Amino acid sequence: MSIDKDLLAILCCPETKQPVSLADPSLVKKLNEAIGRGGLKNKGKKPVSEQLDGGLVRADQKILYPIRENIPVMLIEEGIPLEQVS
Repeated sequence: MSIDKDLLAILCCPETKQPVSLADPSLVKKLNEAIGRGGLKNKGKKPVSEQLDGGLVRADQKILYPIRENIPVMLIEEGIPLEQVS
């Protein structure tokens, strides 16, 4: 998964305005496994059902914003709290 560096430089968390960075592929794999088990919810408390192509992690490492079809989904309620995966 790659994202344009210029785009990544201007993106930030819509809630806290913290910078975001590309998620490690191993984290995306863990999240997709949790999605497959039906055990992952987004910040809007709704189950995440679509597999992730990648993600953008907030600087404090608490929220991941999904990337689907090479498009970052930067909506607060779509953020995935990372305390759900260990």
